[in-house]
Amino acid sequence: MKPLSSQNLAKIILEDFLKNSRACIEVLVQTLSNFEGNDKREFAFFYFKDGKKHEVKLSDKHFFLRSSVEYSNPQLTVEEVQGIIAARLLEVCGNYFNQHGLGEISQEDINAIGEMLQKPPEGKIVAFLLNTDDAEPDRYSMNPLKGSIVTSGQSAFPSAYVKTENLKIDENFAGKYDGTLISQGEIALIRQCIENCGNSYVDMVDAVKYAQMEKLSVSFGIDLCLYAMRMPIETMQREDAQGLLHHIIRETHRDYYAIEKAYNCMGRSMKKRTTLLTVPHSARGYGSKRAARGRIYFEDEKLKSVKVSYKTTPLYPNAIDPNDISVAKAEDEFTVEGEALTNYNFRETPSSPQFFLYSLASPENAALWHGIGVFSAKELLKSYASIRTACANNALIRNLEAHGVSTKIPIQFNLSPQCMWVHPKHRNIDASIGCVENLEDLARMGMRIEQLQI
Repeated sequence: MKPLSSQNLAKIILEDFLKNSRACIEVLVQTLSNFEGNDKREFAFFYFKDGKKHEVKLSDKHFFLRSSVEYSNPQLTVEEVQGIIAARLLEVCGNYFNQHGLGEISQEDINAIGEMLQKPPEGKIVAFLLNTDDAEPDRYSMNPLKGSIVTSGQSAFPSAYVKTENLKIDENFAGKYDGTLISQGEIALIRQCIENCGNSYVDMVDAVKYAQMEKLSVSFGIDLCLYAMRMPIETMQREDAQGLLHHIIRETHRDYYAIEKAYNCMGRSMKKRTTLLTVPHSARGYGSKRAARGRIYFEDEKLKSVKVSYKTTPLYPNAIDPNDISVAKAEDEFTVEGEALTNYNFRETPSSPQFFLYSLASPENAALWHGIGVFSAKELLKSYASIRTACANNALIRNLEAHGVSTKIPIQFNLSPQCMWVHPKHRNIDASIGCVENLEDLARMGMRIEQLQI
């Protein structure tokens, strides 16, 4: 069978999206009609082109729509590609119908949107990728570098700290999962990017993914090269001690009651006080939230100290072999004085705050999740919403407005779990995009996005 042209692939996806996800477009258009941005704030994004990192700044006058890809695998997965395409559909359709009005959709509308999808983002809505650089480099047992990640002692490192000088393709992984999690073309691309990444694992991953995005943009007839930003580590490295994430960490640790309120947002009890709101990194480089154990100590209402230990901990399996569980290897123990958190400085006490805290610093006005309820945890979304409600009532983090942060809960979209793209034969969402022989098989699965009610 002759593969369909890129225009036809884009048309199949777009028409299914317009038919089944119109409610999401409606809420975007309605929200944009009352949206007022703030051109006094700027956000730093980046993209990769020909293996080189380029930075770009956008003002807060835009309506930002957040999607994401993972640093736990260099290769783009089927799930990640669907999320990128979905974000572009929401962005372009929102911009188009905000300008032209949303009534009965004509063929002329579909043709115009198809042309917009082929071009880089332009308009009030801007889709972007928020990539979490504190996750382990082989969190889901799907990284073709997995063997050397462990032997180099970096399996419990945050991805932001991982160096590539001792990393190499795990031939056992490459052979076992050829065609299900990785392709030979992707193996070659990863090798090439390792050679040219300046010893930075996250730069290598982004170089691989952007090279694939660029190629897929031609195949799908949709420009997929979204701008990206890294959080929380790179953002805190760039901040001074008065920066927003520093302020959030200080505020949530200022006393017993602040920590209790943050615990309430997470649905946690203060009885044992073992959940760390920000996970201090070990001097040995460890920063895995899964491998970290902790306990918070108080002196009356004052935060006295936080005891931290790192233990070797299993992470997660891939979807092909449930017995192939990745691991974070770590052994260390230390104590952080309370003052180091109540008067926080990342350079002195590097740490990774929990997502529900650092997401406050994301510019997002809308967010796209990947299969909440089946493939992603509802608890994360609950804490994400709860912290904003608490801050709106001035009950937790004070003076967010001074940093330009809105406590309004962003619009929440979700890739419908029942219609997630999967490998046409093996049915796994973590298959690399290079394992899919005919992209039409994915396009025919449709594009169903739902709004999550908070």
